[in-house]
Amino acid sequence: MDRVNATTPSASWADDPARAAFAALRTPEGEQLLAELRDHDPADELATATRLRRAHPAELVSAALGQARLRQRAVAKFGAEDAYRMYFTPNGVEQATRTSVAAHRAARFAGLGVRSVADLCCGIGGDAIALARAGISVLAVDRDPLTAEVARANAQALGLADLIEVRCADVTEIDTAPYDAVFVDPARRGGRGRIFDPEAYSPPLSWATAAALKAPRAALKIAPGIPHEAIGPEAEAEWISDGGDVKEAVLWYGEGFAPGAFRATLLPSGATLSAPAPLPAPPVGPVGRYLYEPDGAVIRAHLVADLVERCGGRLVDETIAYITSDEPYSSPYVTGYEITDELPFSMKRLKALLRERQIGVLTVKKRGSAVEPEELRRRMKLSGPGSATVFLTRVAGAPTMLIGHPLG
Repeated sequence: MDRVNATTPSASWADDPARAAFAALRTPEGEQLLAELRDHDPADELATATRLRRAHPAELVSAALGQARLRQRAVAKFGAEDAYRMYFTPNGVEQATRTSVAAHRAARFAGLGVRSVADLCCGIGGDAIALARAGISVLAVDRDPLTAEVARANAQALGLADLIEVRCADVTEIDTAPYDAVFVDPARRGGRGRIFDPEAYSPPLSWATAAALKAPRAALKIAPGIPHEAIGPEAEAEWISDGGDVKEAVLWYGEGFAPGAFRATLLPSGATLSAPAPLPAPPVGPVGRYLYEPDGAVIRAHLVADLVERCGGRLVDETIAYITSDEPYSSPYVTGYEITDELPFSMKRLKALLRERQIGVLTVKKRGSAVEPEELRRRMKLSGPGSATVFLTRVAGAPTMLIGHPLG
């Protein structure tokens, strides 16, 4: 979200073309252009630009077309109703929290009676919007002047300006004492792409953690791939998936949270699985009649052993997060399959079996296999009315193919 750790720039609007272009978009002429471009086809952009430049300045047309592209991309995170009223930067679209995830986080704060939050590194304001909609007043802070302007414009566009104060400032200089809670979303992208070292975040995770521990309650948004050993014992760690895809992890601090606990939350259902500490390694055994694929948030939270215990099952391999059992098990945290065949890995044998059963639609899943699903499907030359799912994995260390179909 264009956040940096350098001192806050003091350039005037005239010296900053990006801010000048954004200001032009908020004029009546700019708003008219954006409304006209709402449903435009990016494939026709050249012809559209040529037509619009006959009546509008070229710089404004270019800015409007860029913003229109960003709004179209943002629909996946914010929904059409909000996305086409909001403003974005390229990094803002990339790093903004999905509305469903931000709303879940805001609901946890609101449920604990939080009425004010200092949102540090607010970006284009996705989390501030969710917090405000939960009835929480927000101080939204970002160091980048353009990003702060965009966040302020979004609060106004969505009718939330009375609840969201946007401030362009260094987050390390903000006094958070007057607020019920602190939320920190450090920048995890640099000039070379994603940043994997938490201490290379901007600001570093150590600073964000220290800020969180000073507040009555706090939440830190972090990458879902964070090593568990980087999480301090004071935090409750929550991994969140939406529609089956892991979106982020959050570290919660303070009253109402469970220090040292691990949690997996699945959206949109809101189902949540937690444990005070990881269980011992689960048993490993032969493949039974049923196979279960845990949600990615469960895997990231290291709660697979908890599901193994709940279903009375076992892992197919000590390094693979596939659970098997002899009896059916229903849970929101897994997708279940009935297994019909277990074969040593062999493209030739798989192709013969699929041809014999007239399988024309094949879903390929893999864990612990280097085979690419698209390449496998191409080599199978599928034909027929049937469908099946094949798992390319390891069973007791051996490359194995499991064939079956989804339960239900």
